[in-house]
Amino acid sequence: VQLQASGGGLVQTGDSLRLSCVASGHTFRALTVVWFRQAPGKEREFVGGIHRNGGTPNYADSVKGRFAVSRDNAKNTVYLQMNGLRPEDTAVYYCAASATIILSSLRRPSSYAYWGQGTQVTVSS
Repeated sequence: VQLQASGGGLVQTGDSLRLSCVASGHTFRALTVVWFRQAPGKEREFVGGIHRNGGTPNYADSVKGRFAVSRDNAKNTVYLQMNGLRPEDTAVYYCAASATIILSSLRRPSSYAYWGQGTQVTVSS
């Protein structure tokens, strides 16, 4: 599985960005693709995602109400719409995929075998 993340950039507080993650090398519908982020000096943290079987999207408390995950199976792409960006959202954002993950493990980085290269999001105050 190959994952290509894009869409990051330098924005100001309150701005919006949409990240994209294109997956290849596997039947897309069989993949759970989610988003993590990692700020300098901090551990990688779960941001949001939807299990491949559907259902309610999961989000970190810090982004609920501001970020939204969606997927387009026709384009093999998962999106992360980020609104109301804050300086504390500054991080490298990674998409990650798994064909076998169970819902209870969705937020664990160690559950994912496949990772994109990351895209930098910087929010200035």
